[in-house]
Amino acid sequence: MTAEPQPNPDGELAATMALPGLARALIAQGALTLTRARQLYADAQRKRSSFIAELIEQRAVSPRELAHIMSAAFAAPLIDLDAVDPQRLPYGVLSARTCQQFRLLPLARRGHRLTLACADPSDPLAAEKVKFETQLQVDWVVAEVDKLDRWVQRYAEGNAPGQPAPTANETIDFGLPEPPIETVHAEPVAAEVEDAPIVRFLRKMLLDAYAMRASDLHFEPYEKFYRVRFRIDGQLREVAAPPLAIKDRLAARIKVLSRLDIAEKRVPQDGRMKLRVAPDKVIDFRVSTLPTLFGEKIVIRILDPSSAQMGIDALGYEPDEQARLLAAIQRPHGMVLVTGPTGSGKTVTLYSCLHLLNQPGVNISTAEDPAEIILPGINQVNVNEKAGLTFAAALRAFLRQDPDVIMVGEIRDLETADIAIKAAQTGHLVLSTLHTNDAPSTLTRLMHMGVAPLNIAASVHLITAQRLVRRLCPHCKQPHRGLPRQTLLQAGFTEEDLADGWQPFRAVGCPACHDGYKGRIGLYQVMPVSEAIQQLILRGAHALDIAAQARREGVRTLRENGLRKVKMGITSLEEVLSATHEG
Repeated sequence: MTAEPQPNPDGELAATMALPGLARALIAQGALTLTRARQLYADAQRKRSSFIAELIEQRAVSPRELAHIMSAAFAAPLIDLDAVDPQRLPYGVLSARTCQQFRLLPLARRGHRLTLACADPSDPLAAEKVKFETQLQVDWVVAEVDKLDRWVQRYAEGNAPGQPAPTANETIDFGLPEPPIETVHAEPVAAEVEDAPIVRFLRKMLLDAYAMRASDLHFEPYEKFYRVRFRIDGQLREVAAPPLAIKDRLAARIKVLSRLDIAEKRVPQDGRMKLRVAPDKVIDFRVSTLPTLFGEKIVIRILDPSSAQMGIDALGYEPDEQARLLAAIQRPHGMVLVTGPTGSGKTVTLYSCLHLLNQPGVNISTAEDPAEIILPGINQVNVNEKAGLTFAAALRAFLRQDPDVIMVGEIRDLETADIAIKAAQTGHLVLSTLHTNDAPSTLTRLMHMGVAPLNIAASVHLITAQRLVRRLCPHCKQPHRGLPRQTLLQAGFTEEDLADGWQPFRAVGCPACHDGYKGRIGLYQVMPVSEAIQQLILRGAHALDIAAQARREGVRTLRENGLRKVKMGITSLEEVLSATHEG
């Protein structure tokens, strides 16, 4: 009797180890059998082609499946090359011959690190060749081989599709490339554009956040779970709880789009990216990463340029307050200050003013940390403390640039305040912000910083303090019946307000809103600096004295402004009480 052949584990192991790393990964993932892999490898050697080419030619695996397996097997981020801006690739950093030989596409260079897209991150020859040729540390990301072949050909030709070849100056990497545009269509995309679940998940989160009018997206890893929260109308809401295992790949995907260092996980990083939601609509995002105990928390802020163009009318100013603000910003010189806590809408107010002033005959310069909304026609500068480009240094430079209007993101110290006030006194309109509770305390804050009272009185023309409150949903709001009369009087309403039995509205909630609220509106205290207030400043008066004089001149407090909006049914009493914190 002939003995049946017995399996030979040692022989199979030896046969497997003789295959390239790519083949072994496919076998380990169950995408190929050992026999099939050996046959493909032999065919590739006989044809003198690559193993990847043989895989695709014989349709052993699809390009998408291959990319997913390589990403999982070698812990390399997966990138959708359709989301890359071809004009921002670092042309010239790697030779065309090397790119074509090993199917490599340089995506970004940041300092001594180079991000490379590849189909096979296990190829030791490719890694050795790149290191020898560039002398850079390489961060590998995986791309679909069919898309990669098309992009490598474009890169080898030395230019983006449809663009002339770059000049020598254009190929220099200055370390500050513009962020790529993440092209996302509202309609279902074709199958060939779809990519990994991570790509689709991030795309969905960005589109959902934009559709829900969120201001921020929070990607938060914890020990046993992962969550995504949106800040909608100032409130954080959990919208997704994806698997914890995706946290590193999702962080890498966001970093690639934001041109951040995907290998650096020990220190915070800041970057930008863009989202195209329509052929003529691009949304900017500001990305911030923060190392936490269980991974990197990432916060993405939505910076919609259209928010600066919606006009002063949409911000919620009362007619008389709006007239005071417009009169102040139309003056040829002086200072207008916007005050309030973080998240109170100061940036939108400033940009709305700049949008009105942005005319062909006006030279406008801004110093910001960082620039949140990009406005064509305005010279915007990002403050860089480490490089020595402070607010004060930017202001000094502006004064040598023949400006008409200067906007300073925030007055933080005496040096910045002094230069800004001198600019306001020498024929420039200066707009800026301060963190104070109300308009009268802004003047005393400047005095406490060390600014001379004479300079404050001569330069500051108007101060507007503000808060943001949620708007009641017009579809479901209802009168808040049964609210004690004494509660309304304590809030600030008068007996005349309540004489006709009036009651405020309350939030209810419906499918068209979030907990009864939809959108936000501002509460404002607009205080022109009159001659009487100037006299108080010169005498070094307390904020309470200035506030009393402002009241005599008809300036409403933030609480009074909020109560007017409650009386109009725009917001609820609870929102105003929580935002103003007055007695």
